[in-house]
Amino acid sequence: MYSIRLYSVTTLFKNFTQQKCYFSRRARNVNKFSLYLERAKLIDSIRLCLRSSAPETSLVNILHSPTLDSFVVTNALRSAPSPVSALYLIDILKRVETFSHSQHTLHALAKTLAKSGQTGKLQALIDSINTGKFINVAYVSFMDRMRWYADAGDLNEVTSAWNEWRRTLDKHPCTESYNIVMKLSVEKGMDAEAVMVFNRMIEEGALPNCRTYTVIIQHLIKFEKLDSAFKLFQMLPLMRIRRTLKQYSMLVEAFTGADKLDVVKTLLDEMRADGILPGRAMLLSLQHMKAAGYTEETEELIKEMMPDERIKSIGYSIACTEDDIDEEDESAGNLDGVEKNDVQLKPWMDPAALASALERWEDEDVSALNDANFMWTSRLVCKLIRSFKSPETVWQFFCWVAHQPGFVHDVYTISRMITKLARNGYVWLVDELLFKIKREGMMLSFSTIRLIIDLYGFSRKGDAALDIFRNVRTICGPLSLSSQLILYSSLLRTLAKCQMNSEAFELLEEMILSGVSPDVQTFSGLMHHYALEGDIKMVQRLFGMVRQCDLEPDAYMYKILICAYCKCERSSLALRVFEDMRNSGLMPDAPTKQLLVKSLWKEGNLREAARVEEINEEAGDNIPLALPGHLYTVSTADLIRVYRIYSSCFTESPSNETQKVC
Repeated sequence: MYSIRLYSVTTLFKNFTQQKCYFSRRARNVNKFSLYLERAKLIDSIRLCLRSSAPETSLVNILHSPTLDSFVVTNALRSAPSPVSALYLIDILKRVETFSHSQHTLHALAKTLAKSGQTGKLQALIDSINTGKFINVAYVSFMDRMRWYADAGDLNEVTSAWNEWRRTLDKHPCTESYNIVMKLSVEKGMDAEAVMVFNRMIEEGALPNCRTYTVIIQHLIKFEKLDSAFKLFQMLPLMRIRRTLKQYSMLVEAFTGADKLDVVKTLLDEMRADGILPGRAMLLSLQHMKAAGYTEETEELIKEMMPDERIKSIGYSIACTEDDIDEEDESAGNLDGVEKNDVQLKPWMDPAALASALERWEDEDVSALNDANFMWTSRLVCKLIRSFKSPETVWQFFCWVAHQPGFVHDVYTISRMITKLARNGYVWLVDELLFKIKREGMMLSFSTIRLIIDLYGFSRKGDAALDIFRNVRTICGPLSLSSQLILYSSLLRTLAKCQMNSEAFELLEEMILSGVSPDVQTFSGLMHHYALEGDIKMVQRLFGMVRQCDLEPDAYMYKILICAYCKCERSSLALRVFEDMRNSGLMPDAPTKQLLVKSLWKEGNLREAARVEEINEEAGDNIPLALPGHLYTVSTADLIRVYRIYSSCFTESPSNETQKVC
């Protein structure tokens, strides 16, 4: 963060007027980082002006700066203190003849209109965009329409856009669309409808993501179903769902309010194990815990959440004239020792834009970065590491920032750097950082280890993933049985991606011999992999191992087997699996049935194909639209269990509804 001295409004506006020619002369030669700084200062000036009682002409003068562009306007709209002030900014922009809207500014305007509840103007803007009134602006997508109307709280328009979108698709829409409808239903108090949307998501084969479970947990907490919320939260790792800071924050606040501080302590321990930096939303809860005697567990976390005193505020004192009346702006964040007619804000910063400006990492950029006097914190460095695209650039930044005054890399920044390098296959740099971690006596979180192994699958570094797995206890510490299961499953998936088939099967045997039983989704993933390789014998061997491990194949596993045999032109084996599936009381979904019938016809098994069609006609409405589950991650049983927990809190007979999911 950079520091700026306090300016009076009058002086600040004069400076902008004087700098116009200066900016225009060097605009062609300015580098990306210097341009970022100029944009950031202009955004801060707009933010300050919107929060002050400065005259309208002051904002007009600022907006006539040559630095003004769609990037500045978009971020100024997003950081406006209220929808009213954002719309005020849009109105003033009409006086700037040189400015023209882009897709980003129009989308920011649409969100502002939505948040202010002006759905009529929002629809008019959407119509203007879709009719081509604005040049080089894409047609408004169904998802954008759903998001905007959700911000406006208009469930009818959201569902209308959703249904219109669904009519254009052959399959189900994306998971995020279900999340939007669920969340808005919860906000409207339509509890049963929210549960129905989740049920529909599973029935149609959409895979719930971490935001889906955030909505469910929020819904359960709203009705004080804390035990159900916590039970669901504990299930997420075994479904390979990333637990988020927002989920932790909601649960910590809820259990602190219920005075269940032992559960809060468990949540804080698990948050550390997941490698998540605490958010400031937890501050009051942690202070309550500290007052209750949990000093050791909370002191370090509270320290991490407190504002960094090195980061100076920006602002200006309102220069009073006879025509101006000063008012206190609640959103200005007045600080101790600052007069009420002073507007104070933390400097604006966009880590993604900053990383983009530094992507080339040239000497000129580094020199300007040094002169900017940013105050580097772990949170900011983590965001930048995540935002850099080039692994070479992010490594140069990582080494550079280590030498900046007042900053020391911690386990969070090192973990973020390691995962970035693993994603791009820089094994030797990962090993170097791991060596330094061991030397410093640090321990990586379990979630980081698992992520490294997963990312080595993307970069096709199976041997490196095996090395991480073999040394996991020295860099992570002892693992529970469930953590070992998750880690084995991740490594098996990585080895399969790297075509290390023999190593994968040896690891599976080692896993079973060590007392860690693979779950159904792990077997499904391996069967799918070996089927694609054409190794039918291995697929059959794995299916036999499922029974040996006292597991019952679920509908999704049967589907994987039928599809695998059909693709290998072994429809007779696929038919046998179909019969086993029926004997287990399960039915394939329509696409799987169609594939089986097509394969039987193709291989000349006409009678068998007709028999499958006849059986499905007899089943009628009992044929599922899709079979819930996913390779390596979540099983049908997991999703049914989640649905039962969720629906039991809001419906009288969840078991009847669950039959549809099965």
